[in-house]
Amino acid sequence: MRTGRTAAAAIGAAMLALAAPASAQDYTARVTRVLKATPLIDGHNDWAEALREREGDARWTLDLTHGLDAKPVPYNTDIARLRKGMVGGQFWSVWVDADLPGPEQVKQTLEQIDLVHQIVARYPTTFALARTAADVRRIHKAGRIASLIGVEGGGQIDGSLAVLRTYHDLGAGYLTLTHVKTIAWADSATDNPRHDGLTPFGESVVRELNRLGMLVDLSHVSEATMVDAIRVSKAPVIFSHSSARALDDHPRDVSDAVLKLLPANGGVVMVNFAPIYISDAYRRWSAEQDAERTRLNAPPYGGLYVGQPDKAAAALAQWQKAHPKPRVTLSDVADHIEHIAMTAGIDHVGIGSDFDGVDNSLPEGLGNVGAYPSLLAELMRRGWSDADIAKLAGGNILRVMAAAEQVAATPAQAPTKTR
Repeated sequence: MRTGRTAAAAIGAAMLALAAPASAQDYTARVTRVLKATPLIDGHNDWAEALREREGDARWTLDLTHGLDAKPVPYNTDIARLRKGMVGGQFWSVWVDADLPGPEQVKQTLEQIDLVHQIVARYPTTFALARTAADVRRIHKAGRIASLIGVEGGGQIDGSLAVLRTYHDLGAGYLTLTHVKTIAWADSATDNPRHDGLTPFGESVVRELNRLGMLVDLSHVSEATMVDAIRVSKAPVIFSHSSARALDDHPRDVSDAVLKLLPANGGVVMVNFAPIYISDAYRRWSAEQDAERTRLNAPPYGGLYVGQPDKAAAALAQWQKAHPKPRVTLSDVADHIEHIAMTAGIDHVGIGSDFDGVDNSLPEGLGNVGAYPSLLAELMRRGWSDADIAKLAGGNILRVMAAAEQVAATPAQAPTKTR
């Protein structure tokens, strides 16, 4: 039995512990506990496309387990860092160039899908292909990384719903309605609009995605396209890698007006880490740098040092010295997550890094796939509960996937024959 002095000392120690700030170890333990129960799912990683572009045929045999950060152009992703980051599920992007002719886009998309399949086959103890929310949970419980596929651009179906259905049959889980170019049936955020959103065929694409159980991805599309797709879709939509336009006025980001549509739709915005979509100061600096580069050398006719790349490069270096790029940090990304959570609700935010798709231009503290726990710990320091962290990490996108599966399971019309 304790004496009175011993009991008082114990009570005093407990009160001091409650008053003291949580240690880094406390946050690490909490993050680990959350991510053991709920898979961390990133909505967008361009690793497969980066491997195809940089490695050529070596992509089929390159050791992907570790060391890719030491390449001449460092990768943000390898298996060792995926494990460090406690990644439970990943949508691998199968992007191709939007300027390619339609048939070539289809061919290269199939090659990209095949590459994802081959990566999974080469490392069966690390990866497993997933189609459904239940697949993701089962694979995560088994200690592997659920591998999902996202087709990043509506041009990649070449105006054919049959091609879309083929991608679905090969495991694609979402279609981004456009990439950087406006296409025949949908306006892009970064090109001149032609349709004021979706055309009738664009609406049929959304309906076919619903029928298939594929997610409608609205990253890269114009605001009018966002609004049209949310109106048409019977399933929750996603933004696989977008951030908050209220904090950075880039058209690739999502406005508060659109965020406020998400509670009724059920969708989720998965926050992008690219500095140009996170920091308005960085966005403006980037535009000024592009303008200076053009002013210095814009062949075949324009530029102060046209046709003199060495002089132009030296002059640009002087400009950069006089105009250092603004700092962008992990904390800035956390600000976007919090803004979306406060505007749309905690059920409508997730993570969509864009790793290996932004030329290693990333916020301080978020340079690779091993850094997710640091982001979650920052949100915990800001007062986020474990339950809210679980929703952000993977719970919200799993709910969206399950809802899309339920819509697809509802009796509906036969597949449309429209091209």
